[in-house]
Amino acid sequence: MCGIVGIVGRSPVNQALYDALLVLQHRGQDAAGIVTCDLEGHLHLRKDNGLVRDVFHEQHMRNLTGPMGIGHVRYPTAGSASSAEAQPFYVNSPYGITLGHNGNLTNASDLKRELFLEDRRHINTESDSEILLNVLAQELIRQDGLAVTQEEIFNAVSGVHRRCQGAYAVVAMVAGRGVVGFRDPHGIRPVVFGRRETPEGPEYMVASESVALDTLGFELVRDLDPGEAVYIEMDGTVHTRHCAEQATLSPCIFEYVYFARPDSVIDDVVVHRARMRMGTRLGKKILREWPDHDIDVIIPIPDTGRTVAIEMAHELNVKYREGFIKNRYIGRTFIMPGQTQRRKSVRQKLNAIGLEFKGKNVLLVDDSIVRGTTSREIVMMARESGARKVYFASAAPPVRYPNVYGIDMPAAQELIAHGRSEGEVCQAVAADRLIYQDLEDLVGAVRKGNPRLEDFDCSVFTGEYVTQVSRDYLAHLEERRNDLAKKKKEREYANLDLYNNA
Repeated sequence: MCGIVGIVGRSPVNQALYDALLVLQHRGQDAAGIVTCDLEGHLHLRKDNGLVRDVFHEQHMRNLTGPMGIGHVRYPTAGSASSAEAQPFYVNSPYGITLGHNGNLTNASDLKRELFLEDRRHINTESDSEILLNVLAQELIRQDGLAVTQEEIFNAVSGVHRRCQGAYAVVAMVAGRGVVGFRDPHGIRPVVFGRRETPEGPEYMVASESVALDTLGFELVRDLDPGEAVYIEMDGTVHTRHCAEQATLSPCIFEYVYFARPDSVIDDVVVHRARMRMGTRLGKKILREWPDHDIDVIIPIPDTGRTVAIEMAHELNVKYREGFIKNRYIGRTFIMPGQTQRRKSVRQKLNAIGLEFKGKNVLLVDDSIVRGTTSREIVMMARESGARKVYFASAAPPVRYPNVYGIDMPAAQELIAHGRSEGEVCQAVAADRLIYQDLEDLVGAVRKGNPRLEDFDCSVFTGEYVTQVSRDYLAHLEERRNDLAKKKKEREYANLDLYNNA
């Protein structure tokens, strides 16, 4: 999962891009990058691994000159932590193009081979974003023009849609010309654009979430439609066009469950309201299936479980309490080779308030259960704090299948619900009872905010992917994740040896 932003302004945009990336930091904490373009068409780039606040220092900001630029925060979709894969990426031909991408291409291997054999283009990293950039560049070369007109831009984006499969929300910049934003033909990942008035004229922003527009004083114009592109010229002229032949809106429902900020609006759905409705429907399910429940208190697992838990407490007429305090300042724990270290990491990030658990039947509420190791550890923390019984509720249905559209979920065998019944998952997380949201209720909770949303990507729950995904690709993805996990563990053990021998 990644965050993208692009701004065409009337004055330097470096600070605005930085501020927008801070707001989008929840979408990626592994790397950050900004590239700006000055009035002479020169590009200025700074990117590296780390949080936004750590990547950009005063001198970097001074060097990022110009009234136009794009930015990116990265969460690697396949476990890579190489600084070479920090975005935006750049190619000098044609014109000088930079690009940031949120999502995942499911035909990246074929495209990489095709780019080399047919277009003589070398891909230097394992990132599918670099592949997507080169596809866009090659499609622009095929337009055979020098002026970079809106027609050429949109024709190139149409070519990208014909060649690329998977999920992609993209912001790109053509040096000295303008900023382009576009969304895949299924609209799996979100993209919005907005406008703000200045004395010098209007400024425009493209971003992953509306909250980035809000905090910088931009007015939300709308979401990009699936397959649609927006091209904002450097002088502020705006063009839009639907560039895909067959487009159907199927946004990722996990955006509403977990990834998006609650103060964002995605495809006309207020995320906070959607999560409230998830809580209400989950509460109704408990009343329907467990009317004689003995729940004394409902406690959320910070942070995304909070809104759901509040509405459940209201629906069930049960006390709501904050029972876990989250340490927001703990650094990333890189050396975690064994279960003991992982358990220690959870307890460093969360601490239980024993008063809220002692002698009570507690219902813990989280947004979802993925691997289950964290859920089990939190259940055990509740028991150790004196809870008489510990129940667990998930705002999402069982996660049984891998994600192929840009969420860094583990292989199927590592998903606790894969191949297990709900009762077996309950036992695995050491809960006394487990309540999952029904998929129909989850879809209904989101769709109520925008009845025009007919379809969603629910593949992590159903195994049904909205784009063509072969079994060979799923096997390749699992093999790659396993290889990366093995290499990561080897590095962690090596680091631990170095630490112990220091």
